[in-house]
Amino acid sequence: MKIFAITNQKGGVGKTSVAVNLAASLSHYGQRVLLVDLDPQGNATTGSGIDKGAAEKNIYHLLLGEATLQEARQKADAGFDVLPANRELAGAEIEMIDLERREFRLKKAFATSHNEYDFVLIDCPPALNLLTVNALTAADAVIIPMQCEYYALEGLSDLVGTLRKVKENLNPKIEIEALVRTMYDPRSALTVQVSEQIKQHFGAKVFDTVIPRNIRIAEAPSFGKSVLQHDMQSKGAIAHLAFARELLEREGIAIDKQKPHKAEAIIE
Repeated sequence: MKIFAITNQKGGVGKTSVAVNLAASLSHYGQRVLLVDLDPQGNATTGSGIDKGAAEKNIYHLLLGEATLQEARQKADAGFDVLPANRELAGAEIEMIDLERREFRLKKAFATSHNEYDFVLIDCPPALNLLTVNALTAADAVIIPMQCEYYALEGLSDLVGTLRKVKENLNPKIEIEALVRTMYDPRSALTVQVSEQIKQHFGAKVFDTVIPRNIRIAEAPSFGKSVLQHDMQSKGAIAHLAFARELLEREGIAIDKQKPHKAEAIIE
């Protein structure tokens, strides 16, 4: 089981969209996937088609030891499992302050599920708080979605500093697995310039696949669907399938070549 924290301390970079659509794409390629919504806004939950207000147990109860993973998870129509979140999660930080080993609550919750999933994807809140620290402590590696704009570079520098501290103090194995460029518009000179700077600095960690600006990606959450369910032939769906294929190939996992894809079209 490989655990990825999908994180960026800067909001509005398409983090939750990447989390939901990567979960759907990996599931499409036959992987057993758990998507963990660790953001009190609960957007990954609703974007997966799950009513965040209806769940009796959710990630809040899991972190506080009031439910097991098996009790809190739900199945999304796209084929992956979801640990849902809602506004209750915002209170978990305060309630966790006095708990022993508070940074390890999520890691402990995953300990009994190593044989149930191939991938766990954690959608982190866009801030450095105790929830994010729990995700980074539990994760094997991080996936960083980012827009190619000036302020993104500053945010990336802050995130790398955070990861360094987590590696030194809480999780020595954590690494950056991937930087994925989102809302990519090759017609923009600034986008291309920033993209080149990122590649110069991070090298092979920058995935070849880019996620374009695409109306189908933007529409899908309002229907409670992944972009694959919303429009399988859209550029957004093709790009996310390409991203999943590239991730699987880098992990050395064989994929079904017969699965429909046109992934190569969205490689820069």
